[in-house]
Amino acid sequence: MTGNTPADSSGPNQARRSATTRAAILDAARERFATDGYERATIRAIARDAHIDPSMVMRYFGSKEGLFAAAVTLDLRLPDLTRIPRDEVGRALVDHFLGLWEGNEDLTAVLRVGATNEAGAERMQRIFREQLLPATRQVCPDPEQVPARAALCAAQLLGLALTRYVLRLPPARELTYQELLAWLGPTVQRYLTAPNP
Repeated sequence: MTGNTPADSSGPNQARRSATTRAAILDAARERFATDGYERATIRAIARDAHIDPSMVMRYFGSKEGLFAAAVTLDLRLPDLTRIPRDEVGRALVDHFLGLWEGNEDLTAVLRVGATNEAGAERMQRIFREQLLPATRQVCPDPEQVPARAALCAAQLLGLALTRYVLRLPPARELTYQELLAWLGPTVQRYLTAPNP
């Protein structure tokens, strides 16, 4: 039997439509999560923004958590610490993170969700595993301590981000960029390179 059968609709045109629909959902989701936060963003609102039926969002991503995990992809673009003088890696890492966080609502939304939701926490854990651990490994004097040292760096940097960009505590907001570098640089340096305590 020839002609337009259901099998014919699964060719290149269908694949293109599928990719276009998926991209539209992800674009709408990123915008909605950044604007409303994880808890207030709804599948219905995301579907409306993408000009599709809400059932299509569920078809592609299964759940709001699945959509969030797919939509929020963060490349921290960490510097190659082996190219930085060893006694400056702490300051360089703090400088890099401050540059990323200043005015970046996407990062603020991810941190807010990561602190309050399991899907967000899983995303933050993946970023830690895939990006911060390898950077720490570049300069850590003891390979067995890489996870602990990376976790200490994350505690400092995420703690600052939480107080300065999410909770917006006035004393944290009032510190200048240079003051933050001066305070946090030596601490992160110690976490990365100091001998075991």
